[in-house]
Amino acid sequence: MGEWKVKDPSLAPKGKTRIKWAEMHMPVVVSLRERFRETEPFKGVRISAVLHVTKETAVLVKTLMSGGAEVWLAGSNPLSTQDDVAAALAEEGVHVFAWRGESSEEYWWCIDRIIEASPHIVIDDGGDLHSRIHTQGKRYISQVIGGTEETTTGVIRLRAMERDGVLRYPVIAVNNAYTKYLFDNRYGTGQSTIDGILRATNILLAGKYVVVAGYGWVGRGIAMRAKGMGANVIVVESNPIRALEAAMDGYIVTNMMKASEIGDIFITATGNTSVIRKEHFERMKNGAILANSGHFNVEIDIEDLKEISVAHRKISENVEEFQLRDGRKLYLLAEGRLVNLVAAEGHPSEVMDMSFANQALSIEYLLSNRGKLEPRVFDVPKNIDEEVARLKLKALGIEIEKLTDEQIRYLSQWEL
Repeated sequence: MGEWKVKDPSLAPKGKTRIKWAEMHMPVVVSLRERFRETEPFKGVRISAVLHVTKETAVLVKTLMSGGAEVWLAGSNPLSTQDDVAAALAEEGVHVFAWRGESSEEYWWCIDRIIEASPHIVIDDGGDLHSRIHTQGKRYISQVIGGTEETTTGVIRLRAMERDGVLRYPVIAVNNAYTKYLFDNRYGTGQSTIDGILRATNILLAGKYVVVAGYGWVGRGIAMRAKGMGANVIVVESNPIRALEAAMDGYIVTNMMKASEIGDIFITATGNTSVIRKEHFERMKNGAILANSGHFNVEIDIEDLKEISVAHRKISENVEEFQLRDGRKLYLLAEGRLVNLVAAEGHPSEVMDMSFANQALSIEYLLSNRGKLEPRVFDVPKNIDEEVARLKLKALGIEIEKLTDEQIRYLSQWEL
């Protein structure tokens, strides 16, 4: 196995081609690569990352390496790894431990391998790496300077660790950057979720009732894209302010018990567990489709679904059929895991350009402030967020307005 383990090293040429395609559509991260090559801010730094091993992640990894980093990488989902990309990264010198179709034991084995590298910086997508290093990998934690977190769910878990007084190093919540969640969560997940569902099923969305569970930025994006394709969108939300916003945005808002009787397609995007469960399955139409785009494979209660089923079969790569006692059939996509990454390719490169630029600059910030930050969760500094936006606008050829000195003075005064 050596310093990496992938499914098939011979896939590397194909992976390199895909990475080059992503680089063409990630000008901000590539521009940072040129700067890092000159300044070497990561020289001598070991970075362990649990991320979806995709062509976009490869662009980030290569950018960190250009600044001198030694990168250890594991997948953040057993079914999201692009094996050709993993092979290409291994050939490039990345210590990558990831392949599509990992068992639960293999998934944690891979994460343990990158923890044993004794990292200085940890990058996570979902919180598994942060949690694991604080429990199973405590002997390595003293070396950690800081970390980052890519997702809403991961940030929630880290804030719980901070609240309980167990967080041992500072973490920057990359997910909370405006140039991350306003674009990645909304436009990236919105488009890629619909892409995954259509690739898996080839169904027509127009005229269907699509139930979106959760109206955070991910749910907003999914609802917007489903509506744009002609679906009748129903939002299920527990937060009263978000529920009111969904209603004002023109969606039907109700609870899951009522929605379960109406929906043709159900998409979870909450970051919580058992969002759709036994009492909901029992009310659903024959042929209802179940997909998750919010968290791990816990949002749809698969054990409940198995319990009330009399027959179960896989009808295509990413579609499983569950037959209930009365003959109705429900269809689960992507084993309940993230449908946009399992059945499709995840977020478009253009939107990951901003998310991963935030990652790279946040890591640079952590290293430049080593020893100055207490062990808690920090937002991305405003100047980094705005720098990412400026670089993206420049890459798009967009010029924005510049305030005059008079306008700046006017906005800063309080006297009439």
